[in-house]
Amino acid sequence: MKTRESGMPDEQTWDQFYDAEFILDSMGIQKLKGNIADLGCGYGTFSIPAFRQTTGFVYAFDIEAAMIRVTEEKIREENTPNVITILKDFLSDGTGLADGCCEYVLLFNILHAEQPLMILEEAKRLLISGGKVAVIHWVNDPRTPRGPSMNIRPKPEDCQKWLLESGFRLENKIIDLPPYHYGLVGIK
Repeated sequence: MKTRESGMPDEQTWDQFYDAEFILDSMGIQKLKGNIADLGCGYGTFSIPAFRQTTGFVYAFDIEAAMIRVTEEKIREENTPNVITILKDFLSDGTGLADGCCEYVLLFNILHAEQPLMILEEAKRLLISGGKVAVIHWVNDPRTPRGPSMNIRPKPEDCQKWLLESGFRLENKIIDLPPYHYGLVGIK
């Protein structure tokens, strides 16, 4: 099941919106020993740089075969054998990964889905005790060059509420990820 308004622009446009290393660092994704799951990896924008921050594996999930192909090409180019792509509808079928197999789960620009709590519940299931979920989303500003329409775009308070409802503890306040995003970290 695709999320609402889940279409992707071309990769060159998409990459202009992010400084992936800055975002990963700001979210505390550094010097990890465990696995990372990137749910909705898109072009591998975060999956590929995340491999440099862990000695474990990065599981890059997407529902779109084209996104998986692009990510796999980057894996070959960057020689990143610890990034594993998985073409799967994790919203409908779950990830298929074992309980407690990840130290971190990335939920980047995905909680505008119709059932964000389902996504957060799967993330929580994947995490070890004390593991973290990183959430980023587009700021609540209609002038952003991209992002879901304002009527379904979650505000930071929405994401905080969903994290708490899913049983996560909030690590800190809202993280500013200029120019277009904010972030939150939840702890299992």
